[in-house]
Amino acid sequence: MTRLSVLLLLPAALGLSGCETLSYYAQAVGGHLDLTGRARPVAELLADSQTPPSLRERLALSQSVREFASRELKLPDNGSFRRYTELERPYAVWNVVATPEFSLEPVRSCFPVAGCVSYRGFFTRDGARRHAARQRARGFDAFVYGVPAYSTLGVFDDPLLSTFIRWPDVELARLVFHELAHQLVYVRGDSTFNESFAVTVDREGVRRWLAAAGRDEDLAKFREARERERKFAQLLDETRARLEALYRLDIDPEPMRARKLAEFERLASEPVYIRHSAAFDGAPNNALLAGFATYSQLVPAFERLLAESGGDLERFYAAMKSLAQLDKAERQRRLSGQESGTSTTLR
Repeated sequence: MTRLSVLLLLPAALGLSGCETLSYYAQAVGGHLDLTGRARPVAELLADSQTPPSLRERLALSQSVREFASRELKLPDNGSFRRYTELERPYAVWNVVATPEFSLEPVRSCFPVAGCVSYRGFFTRDGARRHAARQRARGFDAFVYGVPAYSTLGVFDDPLLSTFIRWPDVELARLVFHELAHQLVYVRGDSTFNESFAVTVDREGVRRWLAAAGRDEDLAKFREARERERKFAQLLDETRARLEALYRLDIDPEPMRARKLAEFERLASEPVYIRHSAAFDGAPNNALLAGFATYSQLVPAFERLLAESGGDLERFYAAMKSLAQLDKAERQRRLSGQESGTSTTLR
């Protein structure tokens, strides 16, 4: 789940031709206005006798989750997720991650509001695929994935969407908690910090939400799902580590290309990968690894910081805001200390 803002999308024209820049700007503004212009207040839909009962039930649940987010998780209490938009597509946006052929560092796109991010978002699948094709023509690896949520980082009140409203209870709650976490703490130019923080909050939020509701069976299933996520992330981490070592070698492109291919064939054959691969567009590559690292790389460090805060979310958020004020190198140094188990005091 990532964020996309009409302001974020104002092109910085970094490496783009004039026509490509104008085209990107046009689809961004048009997509934003179309999505927000359709939104209707949830309260109005709940009172409308024409609202299908199944949708009414999901909307009512979403508002219960929304109240829990602000009351118990101390997440922003605003107009976000108080309106609903019906879309005729499976995702709100499609993101494209691109990397050099022999690197796991994503190509960054820079915007006035969000700073530099490790992806580029499109309101149509075709637009994303065309951009990915251009990146591949330039010699980059590219990975396209659908994103169900739309968020403007608190600049606007973000609506609930048909792309996720009918998700299972746990996944709906997790998404709402995740996107509201972005409104609470967001660091320009550090996608990994932002996404890993939000993942930490959404996991903790769901755990507390299920426990408060006495849904012990669902809580057990949630923990099992998180364990499967952990194993998948570990598999990607191990592949990433081997590739990073490979890309540091001083060897010719052809043998490096062959060894890279062998690593990805090995990854694609792993049962843990196969169980997750149905949703992926194409074979695994550098860009896929880079995209997943954004969401998982710092989660263990943040979970330890939350534990050090005694589970006090407001204290944890204050620590995150302190980290956010540091320059990126110092922030990474502090979090690396967390990764290695070194105690880090945040003031």
